[in-house]
Amino acid sequence: MTRTDKDHINKRTENRHLLRRMKTGLTAVKDTPYKGLLLGAYLTGAVLVWLFRGHLFSLDNYGMFSPVLEAVINLLLPLYSVGGLLALLVLLGTPWGGREAREGLQRVGLTNHAGEAPVLLSKYADGDNPRLTVWEFDPCGIPLKEWEDKRARVETALDSIIAKMEWGEGRKIIRVYAVPAASDLPALLPWKDKYLSPDNFVLVLGESLLGPVTVNLAHIPHVLLGGSTGSGKSVLLKLLLMQALRKGAEVYIADFKGGVDFPKAWHGKCHMVFREDDLLYVLGQLTAVLEYRKGRLAETGCPNIDAYNEATGDGLPRLVFACDEVAELLDRTGMDKEQKERASQIESKLALIARQGRAFGIHLILATQRPDATIIPGQIRNNLDFRVCGRADSVLSQIILDSTAAADQIPKDARGRFLLHDGTVFQGYWFDGDGI
Repeated sequence: MTRTDKDHINKRTENRHLLRRMKTGLTAVKDTPYKGLLLGAYLTGAVLVWLFRGHLFSLDNYGMFSPVLEAVINLLLPLYSVGGLLALLVLLGTPWGGREAREGLQRVGLTNHAGEAPVLLSKYADGDNPRLTVWEFDPCGIPLKEWEDKRARVETALDSIIAKMEWGEGRKIIRVYAVPAASDLPALLPWKDKYLSPDNFVLVLGESLLGPVTVNLAHIPHVLLGGSTGSGKSVLLKLLLMQALRKGAEVYIADFKGGVDFPKAWHGKCHMVFREDDLLYVLGQLTAVLEYRKGRLAETGCPNIDAYNEATGDGLPRLVFACDEVAELLDRTGMDKEQKERASQIESKLALIARQGRAFGIHLILATQRPDATIIPGQIRNNLDFRVCGRADSVLSQIILDSTAAADQIPKDARGRFLLHDGTVFQGYWFDGDGI
């Protein structure tokens, strides 16, 4: 593409946006009272200048040239008035900081092949979350994926923390939802009982820039947590299990550290498993319950446990199996033949629950900090649809999220900061583990 071609493209883009800003300005006059008053004041002033033009310009002093000057003024005043009106509409339709935003994006390299950076079309507070500012851009042919790939650079250019980016108006614009860089999530969010969701089996994890982050186990039955040591993964696990208990679930916890991560209060309310032989028995019981419930739902024609409980009044509880380090169960490295056989049986039962547990109210919450792709087999991992990763290296992030995003987006010293499978960054609630 030649320099002349680029100049022509840039010129057409400028003309197109000039017309758009006029339209936006006209809309702003209708929707914004003070802008309407400003336009009204301008029009009133223009009318007054026209009515008193003879006095303002003292045409009688020019003698024989007075008629010529009067004709010129009568011609030019309407033109200047219309031109001023259009210029005012452009001004009212131009978002504050548009030039700085475009120059910032250009500096960080978000440009098309013609060298054009995206143009800011509008900027306003989000109606659902006033904390967020919505930036609407004409992407100038730059796809959303490139925006996502250069997310950190876009944040630098806009001096903001981005919550999400999406297409708008049939892929004609890109919306960036962000907060000022100084308004990032707090480093600590203590849990309060008022955060407990009133909705059936909705568990709350923390807060993102978009609001509370939740998972509904009735719809997304299994959770996979990842994160390195000290990332806050175990605290988040206990937070989820505490809420499950308060919602009436039966909780089973496999902990091969002797229960040291779970205070004594947990031992009286949960089924604690400390040995692999006991674990195999517990998983056998859970799969047996699954088969029993499968038969009961088939007999009653109910599609899921909630419909069954409502139809029969039996009140079958949801069952949650959790493991703080699933690698301890599934890693066969160094095992003898008997141990490998036991690990295979454990893996088989976990896989069955992962595949079929949703309808029958049996859920898995598995956590790992081991960056080894062989730890969690695909037949289990592919059914753990809700994935959360804390501070991690690129290998562990790839295992949990199928991308290295957690390694890129979560600071190395962050604790309790997590990334969802859909790209949402949130701060998990701090729960000390005692008040269950």
